[in-house]
Amino acid sequence: MSLGDHSTDVAIIGAGPAGLTAAYLLSKQGLRVTVIEKDPVYVGGISRTVEHDGFRFDIGGHRFFSKSQEVVDLWNEILPDDFIQRPRMSRIYYEGKFYSYPLRAFEALGNLGLWRSTLCMASFAKAKLFPNRNVRSFQDWVVNQFGHKLFSIFFKTYTEKVWGMPCDEMSADWAAQRIKGLSLGGAVLDGLKRSLGLNKRPNDGMETKTLLETFRYPRLGPGMMWDAARDKVIAAGNHVLMGHGLKQVMQDQVTGRWRVRATRQDGASITINADHVISSAPMRELAGRIHPLPKTLSDALNLKYRDFLTVALMIRSDDLFPDNWIYIHDSKVKVGRVQNFRSWSPEMVPDATIACVGLEYFCFEGDGLWSSSDAELVEFAKREMAILGLCRPQDVVGGAVVRQEKAYPVYDDAYAANVLTMRTELETKYPTLHLVGRNGMHRYNNQDHAMMTAMLTVRNIVAGERLYDTWAVNEDAEYHEAGDEGQIAAAGTPELTSGERAALASVRDVPAKLEAPSTKSTSRAA
Repeated sequence: MSLGDHSTDVAIIGAGPAGLTAAYLLSKQGLRVTVIEKDPVYVGGISRTVEHDGFRFDIGGHRFFSKSQEVVDLWNEILPDDFIQRPRMSRIYYEGKFYSYPLRAFEALGNLGLWRSTLCMASFAKAKLFPNRNVRSFQDWVVNQFGHKLFSIFFKTYTEKVWGMPCDEMSADWAAQRIKGLSLGGAVLDGLKRSLGLNKRPNDGMETKTLLETFRYPRLGPGMMWDAARDKVIAAGNHVLMGHGLKQVMQDQVTGRWRVRATRQDGASITINADHVISSAPMRELAGRIHPLPKTLSDALNLKYRDFLTVALMIRSDDLFPDNWIYIHDSKVKVGRVQNFRSWSPEMVPDATIACVGLEYFCFEGDGLWSSSDAELVEFAKREMAILGLCRPQDVVGGAVVRQEKAYPVYDDAYAANVLTMRTELETKYPTLHLVGRNGMHRYNNQDHAMMTAMLTVRNIVAGERLYDTWAVNEDAEYHEAGDEGQIAAAGTPELTSGERAALASVRDVPAKLEAPSTKSTSRAA
């Protein structure tokens, strides 16, 4: 819809999970809300669902699981009748064979064959007998744990595809957190016991984890959730303006009210006057649009992002594999993961005779892959599927490309200081400008964490004071792999429960680039 200049209680930048959660909850409180969204068609941000000729694509794969009962209740409230229960399965694909994820060492060694397994075990033994005493990088840590041979097969290629930097430049802190609990020696020993009938436990080397076996999912993809949220916001008399990009944010020094200027692709612009602004826009983009730009925020303009694109292929075939997705560890191809959309929900694939998969490529905006035409990318994806032996190019009957800007905030050696500066500036000088969500806070978090930052922000706005620290909301990398849904009770007062505080205060680590040799890098978020 199009709307002229107007006043509202809260202006919200971005119609992703965080922005629409805030808009929905504020609407329930009776506040006036206007949301601006740059995309002309889709809400949901990275959690949107794109449709092409009746086929639906999930951008990245979104399991609907949360330890927060409050988030689960909100999902059920917004989308009460459209969740389905789906089996959870994802594996590693390497040289024509599938490997369990997380790795089952005994199975992995069996798949690799006698000669390669022998080399892997010899490499593992060498690492244990002669460990690197100066562990600094991701590569150092993994080689010490598993040996160089297994590192090169199961860790190096995929990690470098995702993050776009060599493993020997990534911090060891991330490896220690991300792969904790996996013991190759223990898994092999368990596998030997199982082969002799002495051990009936699952041989996954991950005794501390209980993996989710199923998860809930909207039957038409995650975008179904955010379409419903948008509709409820509009039904409450509020506004969601599609195709409106943020141009400028400025605070009136006399009244304290905000003027948010947004422009459409045709050049038309509107100005929204509001008491509060909630931003889920990338922190770098917001910093560059605050007028006048405080000198202290100039460093935030250096924040970096990792982008990705999905090439969806429609293939005349039965489903190629049963997994929700597979991780591609082959260095012969650039694809990082392959989604199987029917495994997420059968209703996303309208033709039973056609398999629909999505090849995910991690890249930087403007590089060779990103700049290729859609037709070139479809042909490239067909060739890569043939190289992997997953399908024949002549069986591909259709294709589509979806580009996702700023999918992952990059955690380089300067990000923490830049984010802290931005946060401090806003909290001290602009207390009615609120940052929420993954890109809004430059934090590699999950959909439900983004929602929680919005939920707490709404409480702060309604209360008229900062009762909750939204920067405490984050989780570790095990979040979607273990635990019980809704195990953290809803917070009914400003005082969080001890369990909720512990969960929200933990940090999901991501790889950070190593600093100078004399210091130790950390991937902890600001």
